[in-house]
Amino acid sequence: MAFTLQIGEKAPAFSLLATDGKTYSLSDFSEVKTLVVFFTCNHCPFVLGSNSVTKKVAENYQDKGVKFVAINSNSEHTHPGDSFEHMIEQMNQKKYPWLYLRDQFQEAAKAYGALRTPHFFVFDEERKLVYTGRELDNPRQPEKATVNDLDNALAEITGGKIVTTQLTNPIGCNVKWEGKDEHWMPGEACDLV
Repeated sequence: MAFTLQIGEKAPAFSLLATDGKTYSLSDFSEVKTLVVFFTCNHCPFVLGSNSVTKKVAENYQDKGVKFVAINSNSEHTHPGDSFEHMIEQMNQKKYPWLYLRDQFQEAAKAYGALRTPHFFVFDEERKLVYTGRELDNPRQPEKATVNDLDNALAEITGGKIVTTQLTNPIGCNVKWEGKDEHWMPGEACDLV
């Protein structure tokens, strides 16, 4: 069985606390046409490098029925900078146009098969997966990126087209799993493509 959610599979349910103090479930976004769930964190240089691009993409598609939901699954014991308190600080400073949820017990990361930060999952109106993988081919240095696979996928789905490139390898730091070395990955979590 594959570790990461497969194209066409349904979005797994979640119920997670956000930095705004509210708890959100997948069903809270039932009116959203296209849902982007992405696994991220506070410290990863690939995340920090590409957050400004992700912010622009999220803002560009807000009026096209696209909602971004960020999830931080990293163990704060492995990386203290990924604590909930630091998540709140980051959102207060950066004012990102997405909800930022804490997956403290890493259940969402396991359900979705998150491999790295950032790792994007795009779901259609029926909440079937239509794209997963990276945003940029160079998220650490976005000025050197040659392709934005997330933007391409969103342009196609919001334009009523089938997503051409449905699967790419996420580029970033490993998800920091509780009780494991910071570079550890589940054995079945080999490269996607």
